[in-house]
This record gives sequence, structure tokens and C-alpha cells, in this order.
Amino acid sequence: MIIDTHCHLNDETLIPEAERIVSEMRENGIEALINVAFDFASSVKSLEFAKAHEGVYATVGIHPDSSFTDCVMENYEKMAEMATNEKVVAWGEIGLDYFRLDDPKTPVKAIQKGAFIEQIELASMCGLPISIHMRDSIEDTMTILKENSMMLNNGFVLHCYSGPKELVKEFADMGAYFSFGGAITFKNARRNIESLSEVPMDRLLLETDCPYMAPVPHRGETNEPKYISLVAEKAAEIKGIPVQEIIDATTRNARALFTRIK
Repeated sequence: MIIDTHCHLNDETLIPEAERIVSEMRENGIEALINVAFDFASSVKSLEFAKAHEGVYATVGIHPDSSFTDCVMENYEKMAEMATNEKVVAWGEIGLDYFRLDDPKTPVKAIQKGAFIEQIELASMCGLPISIHMRDSIEDTMTILKENSMMLNNGFVLHCYSGPKELVKEFADMGAYFSFGGAITFKNARRNIESLSEVPMDRLLLETDCPYMAPVPHRGETNEPKYISLVAEKAAEIKGIPVQEIIDATTRNARALFTRIK
């Protein structure tokens, strides 16, 4: 049985399908789902849904794209209270995203960095691991993690890792886990595949990031947790081991990082 460590059933695309998706979990070989938040509203929805469904877990956190509007003290206080619930297994997804910096006059990077550091501190205070979003921002992400290493005592995962293989060991030495999704099945996935090859087996996780990045042969369609089996198969091919070894290792790793999963 597989654990999907990063999905978005709280996304508008999947909300109408969420009940069906959860009802089909077992028959699709899925033991648990982590429904990852991306802003304050989705944090609330994620926890509400997790409390109502066995095998579904939540995170609280504010994605860098929402850091301009949602990273205020009132939200932080409410999220910290939510984080005491046993169904909340991580703080995330948080981090840095420099992919689109539309207005050069807006201090986008400074705002994102501040929100990232604030939430690292909140996660540490709440005793939770961190799910990190890192897009076109590897250098700044690593710098912030190094400067705040004392607050990473509950672990962290680089979700949908697409960084270079040369940095895998450096991140791993800091305690990182690395999660991979449908992108490893794409034709242009050379760097993802090279990096996955370098990730130690005890640091590897699987995800779908649904509704995004559906794996081949479903690329371009709405992604769902049931497609995580295709990610596991591709990871096994890359590692040159049986798929069951991938499933067993990544499930064990998910439980080691997200300790509230029962």
C-alpha cells in the first residue's frame, strides 16, 4: 500500500471528486493521503476533510504565491491552533517561488523569504515537519534552511524535487527527504531522473501533486492519487529494483517523517 505524501483534494478541480477519490483509495492500493494546503482557506478545508475521512491527513501552510495576502498574525495564530489536531501531519506547502516575478518594483523575494522563515519557526513551535515548495529558488532556499537549521528538528521534505543531482547529498546531509511525482515519467525529465537516482532509499517519498502533473500516459489530464502507482513503477525502473521495494521503502519513510500517520 502506497502513501501519497502530497495531493490537493482541496483544489477547486478536485473538490467535486474528493469523496469518490477517497472511497476508491483502498482498491487503488493507497493506504493514506496527505491533503496539502496552499493558503489559509485551503488549510481550513484540508483539516475539515481529514477529520471526516479515515486515511486522509492534512497540512496547514501558506504557499509563497499567497504570502502577500495570507501571511498575517491572525491566520498564523489560527493555523497554530489547527496544528494541534492529530490529523495535521505537517506545515506546508511553504517556500519560495521565483517562476513569475511580474512586477519588478514589488519586493516579491523579500516578502516570500520573510513568510518562509516565519512558517519554519511556526512549524518548529508546533512540532511538525515541513513540506517545501522550491521553484527557481534553490540557492535562496538552501541558504534559508542552513541559517534556520536549528528549527528543522522535525524534518522536512523537498516536494516534487527538480533540483540538480549534485545538491542531493548536501540537502540530505541537512536531513531532507525528497518527494517525486508524475514529472519523472515525462520525456524531458532527465534532471528529475538523475536526481532520483542519487536519493538514498531511506529519504525517498512518492506524491502525485494532483490535480497537477499527471504521469504518462495520462499527461495533460486531471491527475488523481490513483496514478501514484505509475510513479512508483517509474521510480523502481530508475532505481533498478522491484516496485514493491519502492512501495515498502517510501511508505516506511512517510511514516518516519509524518509521525502522526496511523
